[in-house]
Amino acid sequence: MSAPLTIDVFADPVCPWCWIGKRRLEAALAARPDVEAVVRWLPFQLDPTIPAEGLDRAEYLENKFGDDEKVRAMHEQLAAVGRDEGLALLFADIERAPNTLDAHRAIRFAAEEGLVAQGALIEQLFEAYFTEGDDISDHAVIERAAEEAGLDADTLRERLESDEDVELVREEIQRARAIGVEGVPCFIFENKLVVMGAHPPEVLVEAMDRALGDEDETEE
Repeated sequence: MSAPLTIDVFADPVCPWCWIGKRRLEAALAARPDVEAVVRWLPFQLDPTIPAEGLDRAEYLENKFGDDEKVRAMHEQLAAVGRDEGLALLFADIERAPNTLDAHRAIRFAAEEGLVAQGALIEQLFEAYFTEGDDISDHAVIERAAEEAGLDADTLRERLESDEDVELVREEIQRARAIGVEGVPCFIFENKLVVMGAHPPEVLVEAMDRALGDEDETEE
């Protein structure tokens, strides 16, 4: 038997394109049922300068873009793309711009229970933020997402209350930038073929096929 296809995905649970990219990756994998794949979710922060307590999201977006109409149009476009993927991106319900460091720590912890559990947790975090409008820097929100993903929320709470893996996650994010990851989602197939962005499933299928061969290539 051949070894499983390893797919590393750099993502941030406050990135709507990452949730869209997750759905498109799932569709790509479904299109290749004969391929055994291992999907690993790796950390990236779109804005690591956000303080631990987070920021008012409306003010944050105003400071970042300075144009309410531009933000509204961007959200409408993203919401429409999300609907096409079966996702409810309810931007109007999101009140906080969170720092996602602790969410990434939880995602890292979840991998210890298996990559299926890790994928389930990041899915719950996406839903908590984009559909429920929850602050995913809040430990109670992270713990609830973990519980819904089938993880032990009590153990997670104890670990989040410590400094465990804080520096490891920061180092992984720095390493991502060092290897050229500037935005997410970023898919790396077999550690040799890179696809940056939430491309349609057929693009990801092609990348899977190439990665299973001998070609090295980066697509954007």
